[in-house]
Amino acid sequence: MPQVSMTVRMDSKLKAMFDELCAEFGMSANTAMNVFAKAVVRTRSIPFELKLDQDDVSLPNHDDLIEANRNETERNDALMTKEELEAKIERGEQAYKMGLCGEMMANEDLTEYLKRRGYNV
Repeated sequence: MPQVSMTVRMDSKLKAMFDELCAEFGMSANTAMNVFAKAVVRTRSIPFELKLDQDDVSLPNHDDLIEANRNETERNDALMTKEELEAKIERGEQAYKMGLCGEMMANEDLTEYLKRRGYNV
């Protein structure tokens, strides 16, 4: 069966912890992701219980995740053509009109843009 590549974005600290744990299991992160995907397809469910009871695991806080997302958005926007960026702005304007402020852009970015365009926000 042909193979395809899939990119997964995650915090670098989480990735390092994941890689280390996978190595302890004797597999790569790639193999672990394949095991996970096969289990999801086979069982048609997430193959583990989701719960909040481990206080000792240090994961990135909400502000760090927001900042990482903002940085990724800025990198992606920098690679867009003028037409793609204008289309994104148009979708942002439509989202604002529909009450979905922030759906297509970070709230602060969209708010500042709309203020410059004369919207009362």
